[in-house]
Amino acid sequence: MSLSRRFPAQWEPCETVWLAWPHNQETWPGHFDGIPEAFAAFALAIAETTPVRILASKELADSCRNSLARASELLGGDTSTANEIKILEIPTNDCWIRDFGPTFVHDGDGLLAVNWHFNAWGGKYSPHDLDQAAGREIARAAGLRCLHADLTLEGGALETDGAGRLIVHSACVVDPARNPNLTQQEIAQRLHQYLGVDEIAWIDGGLMPGDDTDGHIDQLARFVDRENIVAAVADSEDAPLAAALQANFNQLRLWGQQTSPAVQVHRLPVPPPRSIDGQPVPQSYCNFLRLGPNRILVPTFAQPDHDDQAIKILTDLCPGVSIEGVPCEKIAWGLGALHCASCHQPQTLPSQPSA
Repeated sequence: MSLSRRFPAQWEPCETVWLAWPHNQETWPGHFDGIPEAFAAFALAIAETTPVRILASKELADSCRNSLARASELLGGDTSTANEIKILEIPTNDCWIRDFGPTFVHDGDGLLAVNWHFNAWGGKYSPHDLDQAAGREIARAAGLRCLHADLTLEGGALETDGAGRLIVHSACVVDPARNPNLTQQEIAQRLHQYLGVDEIAWIDGGLMPGDDTDGHIDQLARFVDRENIVAAVADSEDAPLAAALQANFNQLRLWGQQTSPAVQVHRLPVPPPRSIDGQPVPQSYCNFLRLGPNRILVPTFAQPDHDDQAIKILTDLCPGVSIEGVPCEKIAWGLGALHCASCHQPQTLPSQPSA
């Protein structure tokens, strides 16, 4: 691993979580009602332990404040929590800030914002000019140096153990719609340059139904510590999805046996497939948001048996960590969940990995 640059794990201390206020009704066609309230509840949940910064255009700022106030009243009106949320007048095209926001890395004794080129998941949506500009604006607002990376990808494509290892699904990075002139080896070299990683587990198994990202790892597999990964799997009765996700699981398990330190891969079953108006909706408990060493927010999908099972699996794997469910059955109709809708900024610490 590069000694000067390090991509920290999400269980390391978190300084701030960035959100982008939802407003694009085409993201939830015909089902936008309730989305601002769901985001407000999510923001307040984060703010119980971690400061929140919300991007919203000048025109949306008042609506954002009103939604937060209503949600705060419903949750008991804790003003200390609400005070941890600040709104910045920065416009966006959409709310999936994990993907268009910067990736924060430790660079020597400071923090660096790596700003990827963003083309809306391979040119699927337009316009995306405001989203492309948001990474730079976040870095400026945070008072951080910004590195403009010569690579087209999204933050949800990257998962690290904080000690130089990265998991990536090749379909969303080695992609002619994103990086048409780059080989996998060339992309790996740039990821090493920008993030300091020196080992990449490339997987190429199946995707979640309805996934418009072409295989973001934050729907498929996540580190919970340096020696344990959870991977999305499906019940055997859904044979096509089960086979697709099992391929990722098998590839990760093989890699986990070969890497050092060894990594154990654990099954994290997804709920039954769901569609809204004929559109498959990706639902994965891997899309959790880790808030430093002591807290994980897990998306739930109004499927009590599956939701409870996922929380138990994560609780067993993460002793001493608070594991809390956050309702996402509405948010998921926009084809993302908690991790997709957030961008965590780690604390500025010496460049040493933690277990």
